[in-house]
Amino acid sequence: MLEAILTAVIPVVIIGILCGAGLVIASKVMAVKEDERLPKIRECLPGANCGACGFAGCDGYARALCEHPDTPANLCVPGADTVARQLSELLGVESAAVEKKIAVVHCSGDCTHTQDKVDYKGMESCQAAKLLYGGKGSCTYGCLGLGDCKNVCPQNAICMQDGVAHINRERCIGCGLCTRVCPNRLIDLIPDRETVVVACSNRDKGAAVRKACTSGCIGCRKCERSCPNGAVTVTDNIAVIDYNKCEDCPDFGICARSCPTGALRL
Repeated sequence: MLEAILTAVIPVVIIGILCGAGLVIASKVMAVKEDERLPKIRECLPGANCGACGFAGCDGYARALCEHPDTPANLCVPGADTVARQLSELLGVESAAVEKKIAVVHCSGDCTHTQDKVDYKGMESCQAAKLLYGGKGSCTYGCLGLGDCKNVCPQNAICMQDGVAHINRERCIGCGLCTRVCPNRLIDLIPDRETVVVACSNRDKGAAVRKACTSGCIGCRKCERSCPNGAVTVTDNIAVIDYNKCEDCPDFGICARSCPTGALRL
Protein backbone atom coordinates (compact mmCIF):
# COMPACT_ATOMS: atom_id res chain seq x y z
CA MET A 1 0.00 0.00 0.00
CA LEU A 2 2.80 2.45 0.95
CA GLU A 3 4.68 1.67 -2.24
CA ALA A 4 1.55 2.41 -4.29
CA ILE A 5 1.09 5.76 -2.55
CA LEU A 6 4.73 6.73 -3.07
CA THR A 7 4.55 5.68 -6.69
CA ALA A 8 1.67 8.13 -7.20
CA VAL A 9 2.99 11.00 -5.04
CA ILE A 10 6.67 11.15 -6.02
CA PRO A 11 6.10 11.87 -9.75
CA VAL A 12 3.61 14.63 -8.87
CA VAL A 13 6.15 16.22 -6.49
CA ILE A 14 8.90 16.04 -9.10
CA ILE A 15 6.67 17.57 -11.76
CA GLY A 16 5.67 20.35 -9.34
CA ILE A 17 9.30 21.13 -8.56
CA LEU A 18 10.22 21.22 -12.25
CA CYS A 19 7.26 23.45 -13.09
CA GLY A 20 8.08 25.81 -10.24
CA ALA A 21 11.69 26.05 -11.34
CA GLY A 22 10.54 26.67 -14.91
CA LEU A 23 8.28 29.50 -13.82
CA VAL A 24 11.06 31.13 -11.79
CA ILE A 25 13.44 30.98 -14.73
CA ALA A 26 10.79 32.29 -17.12
CA SER A 27 9.96 35.20 -14.81
CA LYS A 28 13.63 36.21 -14.81
CA VAL A 29 14.28 35.72 -18.51
CA MET A 30 10.99 37.17 -19.81
CA ALA A 31 10.60 39.97 -17.25
CA VAL A 32 9.79 43.40 -18.68
CA LYS A 33 11.97 46.00 -17.03
CA GLU A 34 9.99 48.91 -15.61
CA ASP A 35 11.24 52.39 -16.26
CA GLU A 36 12.64 53.57 -12.95
CA ARG A 37 11.12 56.98 -13.60
CA LEU A 38 7.56 55.60 -13.62
CA PRO A 39 6.97 55.52 -9.83
CA LYS A 40 8.38 59.04 -9.47
CA ILE A 41 6.21 60.37 -12.28
CA ARG A 42 3.14 58.67 -10.87
CA GLU A 43 3.85 60.21 -7.48
CA CYS A 44 3.82 63.70 -9.02
CA LEU A 45 0.38 63.29 -10.55
CA PRO A 46 -2.60 64.27 -8.37
CA GLY A 47 -4.47 60.95 -8.66
CA ALA A 48 -7.73 62.44 -9.90
CA ASN A 49 -7.87 59.85 -12.72
CA CYS A 50 -10.10 62.29 -14.58
CA GLY A 51 -8.85 61.64 -18.10
CA ALA A 52 -8.46 65.35 -18.90
CA CYS A 53 -4.96 64.57 -20.19
CA GLY A 54 -6.43 62.27 -22.83
CA PHE A 55 -5.17 59.05 -21.24
CA ALA A 56 -6.80 56.39 -19.09
CA GLY A 57 -6.15 57.97 -15.73
CA CYS A 58 -2.91 59.01 -14.05
CA ASP A 59 -1.30 55.59 -14.56
CA GLY A 60 -1.93 55.78 -18.30
CA TYR A 61 -0.46 59.26 -18.54
CA ALA A 62 2.59 58.26 -16.48
CA ARG A 63 3.30 55.28 -18.76
CA ALA A 64 2.85 57.45 -21.86
CA LEU A 65 5.39 59.95 -20.53
CA CYS A 66 7.91 57.15 -19.99
CA GLU A 67 7.30 55.20 -23.19
CA HIS A 68 6.64 58.03 -25.65
CA PRO A 69 9.12 60.92 -25.42
CA ASP A 70 6.90 63.17 -27.54
CA THR A 71 4.11 63.13 -24.93
CA PRO A 72 3.74 66.70 -23.54
CA ALA A 73 4.42 67.12 -19.84
CA ASN A 74 1.80 69.84 -19.40
CA LEU A 75 -1.39 67.85 -19.99
CA CYS A 76 -2.40 67.50 -16.35
CA VAL A 77 -5.01 70.23 -15.95
CA PRO A 78 -5.81 69.52 -12.25
CA GLY A 79 -2.10 69.55 -11.39
CA ALA A 80 -1.57 72.85 -13.24
CA ASP A 81 1.87 74.43 -13.56
CA THR A 82 3.28 72.82 -10.39
CA VAL A 83 2.89 69.28 -11.72
CA ALA A 84 4.07 70.34 -15.19
CA ARG A 85 7.33 71.68 -13.74
CA GLN A 86 7.93 68.54 -11.68
CA LEU A 87 7.33 66.28 -14.67
CA SER A 88 9.58 68.39 -16.89
CA GLU A 89 12.40 68.12 -14.34
CA LEU A 90 12.03 64.34 -14.10
CA LEU A 91 11.92 63.91 -17.87
CA GLY A 92 14.62 66.45 -18.62
CA VAL A 93 12.47 68.50 -20.99
CA GLU A 94 11.58 72.17 -21.19
CA SER A 95 8.74 73.16 -18.92
CA ALA A 96 5.53 74.48 -20.51
CA ALA A 97 2.66 76.21 -18.77
CA VAL A 98 -0.72 74.50 -18.36
CA GLU A 99 -3.71 76.43 -19.60
CA LYS A 100 -6.11 76.32 -16.67
CA LYS A 101 -9.64 75.45 -17.68
CA ILE A 102 -12.95 75.52 -15.88
CA ALA A 103 -16.30 73.94 -16.56
CA VAL A 104 -19.24 76.02 -17.77
CA VAL A 105 -22.88 75.02 -18.07
CA HIS A 106 -24.55 75.91 -21.37
CA CYS A 107 -27.99 76.34 -19.84
CA SER A 108 -29.70 79.12 -17.91
CA GLY A 109 -33.17 77.60 -17.84
CA ASP A 110 -33.83 77.69 -14.12
CA CYS A 111 -37.27 77.68 -12.56
CA THR A 112 -37.72 81.40 -13.21
CA HIS A 113 -37.28 81.02 -16.98
CA THR A 114 -38.80 77.63 -17.72
CA GLN A 115 -41.19 75.11 -16.20
CA ASP A 116 -41.66 71.38 -15.75
CA LYS A 117 -43.80 69.50 -18.22
CA VAL A 118 -44.22 66.44 -15.98
CA ASP A 119 -44.06 65.63 -12.28
CA TYR A 120 -41.05 63.31 -12.28
CA LYS A 121 -41.05 60.67 -9.51
CA GLY A 122 -38.31 58.35 -10.75
CA MET A 123 -34.67 57.82 -9.82
CA GLU A 124 -32.75 60.94 -8.81
CA SER A 125 -30.51 60.64 -11.84
CA CYS A 126 -30.21 62.76 -14.97
CA GLN A 127 -29.44 59.64 -16.99
CA ALA A 128 -32.67 57.99 -15.83
CA ALA A 129 -34.81 61.12 -16.29
CA LYS A 130 -33.47 61.57 -19.83
CA LEU A 131 -35.06 58.26 -20.79
CA LEU A 132 -38.52 59.56 -19.83
CA TYR A 133 -39.57 61.86 -22.67
CA GLY A 134 -36.23 63.68 -22.57
CA GLY A 135 -36.58 64.75 -18.94
CA LYS A 136 -39.10 66.62 -16.83
CA GLY A 137 -38.40 70.12 -18.15
CA SER A 138 -40.16 71.87 -21.01
CA CYS A 139 -36.79 72.27 -22.76
CA THR A 140 -35.44 68.85 -23.76
CA TYR A 141 -32.00 70.40 -24.39
CA GLY A 142 -31.69 71.91 -20.92
CA CYS A 143 -30.25 70.90 -17.58
CA LEU A 144 -32.11 67.95 -16.09
CA GLY A 145 -31.34 69.23 -12.61
CA LEU A 146 -30.82 65.93 -10.78
CA GLY A 147 -27.11 66.33 -10.07
CA ASP A 148 -25.21 63.61 -11.93
CA CYS A 149 -22.48 66.18 -12.55
CA LYS A 150 -22.48 67.20 -8.90
CA ASN A 151 -22.12 63.59 -7.78
CA VAL A 152 -18.96 62.94 -9.83
CA CYS A 153 -17.19 66.22 -9.05
CA PRO A 154 -14.13 65.42 -6.88
CA GLN A 155 -13.83 69.03 -5.67
CA ASN A 156 -17.46 69.62 -4.68
CA ALA A 157 -17.42 72.50 -7.18
CA ILE A 158 -20.95 71.93 -8.52
CA CYS A 159 -24.22 72.74 -6.85
CA MET A 160 -27.82 72.73 -8.04
CA GLN A 161 -29.61 76.08 -7.86
CA ASP A 162 -33.22 76.47 -8.99
CA GLY A 163 -32.96 73.30 -11.02
CA VAL A 164 -29.75 74.13 -12.92
CA ALA A 165 -26.15 73.12 -12.26
CA HIS A 166 -23.78 75.93 -11.25
CA ILE A 167 -19.98 75.78 -11.21
CA ASN A 168 -17.83 77.30 -8.47
CA ARG A 169 -14.90 78.50 -10.55
CA GLU A 170 -12.66 78.83 -7.48
CA ARG A 171 -13.02 75.13 -6.71
CA CYS A 172 -13.15 73.77 -10.27
CA ILE A 173 -9.90 72.09 -11.34
CA GLY A 174 -10.96 71.44 -14.93
CA CYS A 175 -10.89 67.65 -14.65
CA GLY A 176 -13.77 67.24 -17.11
CA LEU A 177 -15.59 64.44 -15.28
CA CYS A 178 -18.80 66.46 -15.29
CA THR A 179 -18.61 67.01 -19.05
CA ARG A 180 -18.78 63.30 -19.72
CA VAL A 181 -21.58 62.37 -17.31
CA CYS A 182 -24.13 64.97 -18.46
CA PRO A 183 -26.62 63.21 -20.78
CA ASN A 184 -27.43 66.46 -22.61
CA ARG A 185 -23.75 67.40 -23.01
CA LEU A 186 -24.37 70.82 -21.49
CA ILE A 187 -21.04 71.17 -19.71
CA ASP A 188 -17.88 72.22 -21.48
CA LEU A 189 -14.32 73.18 -20.50
CA ILE A 190 -13.11 76.63 -21.49
CA PRO A 191 -9.98 78.67 -20.64
CA ASP A 192 -10.18 80.16 -17.16
CA ARG A 193 -10.29 83.83 -18.02
CA GLU A 194 -12.97 86.46 -18.29
CA THR A 195 -14.99 85.60 -21.35
CA VAL A 196 -18.47 85.26 -22.80
CA VAL A 197 -20.42 82.02 -22.47
CA VAL A 198 -23.46 80.87 -24.42
CA ALA A 199 -25.76 79.77 -21.59
CA CYS A 200 -28.10 77.81 -23.85
CA SER A 201 -28.02 74.63 -25.93
CA ASN A 202 -31.46 74.68 -27.55
CA ARG A 203 -31.22 74.28 -31.32
CA ASP A 204 -34.90 74.78 -32.08
CA LYS A 205 -36.12 77.84 -33.94
CA GLY A 206 -36.73 81.04 -31.99
CA ALA A 207 -40.48 80.71 -31.46
CA ALA A 208 -40.16 77.18 -30.10
CA VAL A 209 -37.29 78.23 -27.84
CA ARG A 210 -39.32 81.08 -26.33
CA LYS A 211 -42.13 78.67 -25.47
CA ALA A 212 -39.70 76.35 -23.68
CA CYS A 213 -37.44 78.92 -21.98
CA THR A 214 -37.47 82.71 -21.85
CA SER A 215 -33.68 82.91 -21.48
CA GLY A 216 -32.85 80.66 -24.45
CA CYS A 217 -30.96 81.64 -27.60
CA ILE A 218 -33.45 82.53 -30.35
CA GLY A 219 -30.87 82.72 -33.14
CA CYS A 220 -31.56 86.41 -33.88
CA ARG A 221 -27.88 87.00 -34.86
CA LYS A 222 -27.61 90.28 -32.95
CA CYS A 223 -24.55 88.93 -31.18
CA GLU A 224 -23.05 87.84 -34.49
CA ARG A 225 -23.54 91.26 -36.06
CA SER A 226 -22.22 93.15 -33.04
CA CYS A 227 -18.97 91.18 -32.61
CA PRO A 228 -16.07 93.24 -34.03
CA ASN A 229 -13.78 90.20 -34.29
CA GLY A 230 -16.20 87.83 -36.00
CA ALA A 231 -15.88 85.45 -33.04
CA VAL A 232 -19.61 84.78 -32.72
CA THR A 233 -21.61 82.86 -35.32
CA VAL A 234 -25.08 81.39 -35.22
CA THR A 235 -25.06 77.75 -36.30
CA ASP A 236 -28.12 75.49 -36.14
CA ASN A 237 -30.08 78.28 -34.44
CA ILE A 238 -27.59 78.62 -31.59
CA ALA A 239 -24.76 81.09 -31.00
CA VAL A 240 -21.24 79.61 -31.09
CA ILE A 241 -18.11 81.42 -29.87
CA ASP A 242 -14.62 80.97 -31.32
CA TYR A 243 -12.50 81.78 -28.28
CA ASN A 244 -9.35 82.19 -30.36
CA LYS A 245 -10.98 85.15 -32.09
CA CYS A 246 -12.59 86.41 -28.89
CA GLU A 247 -9.27 87.50 -27.39
CA ASP A 248 -8.29 91.19 -27.45
CA CYS A 249 -11.80 92.29 -28.30
CA PRO A 250 -11.92 96.09 -28.65
CA ASP A 251 -15.44 96.15 -27.20
CA PHE A 252 -15.41 93.19 -24.85
CA GLY A 253 -18.85 91.90 -23.90
CA ILE A 254 -20.77 93.77 -26.59
CA CYS A 255 -22.19 90.46 -27.87
CA ALA A 256 -23.59 89.66 -24.42
CA ARG A 257 -25.00 93.15 -24.03
CA SER A 258 -26.74 92.90 -27.41
CA CYS A 259 -28.44 89.58 -26.61
CA PRO A 260 -32.17 90.25 -26.05
CA THR A 261 -32.77 87.13 -23.93
CA GLY A 262 -29.58 87.04 -21.87
CA ALA A 263 -28.44 83.75 -23.40
CA LEU A 264 -24.92 85.19 -23.72
CA ARG A 265 -23.32 86.00 -20.41
CA LEU A 266 -19.99 87.19 -19.06
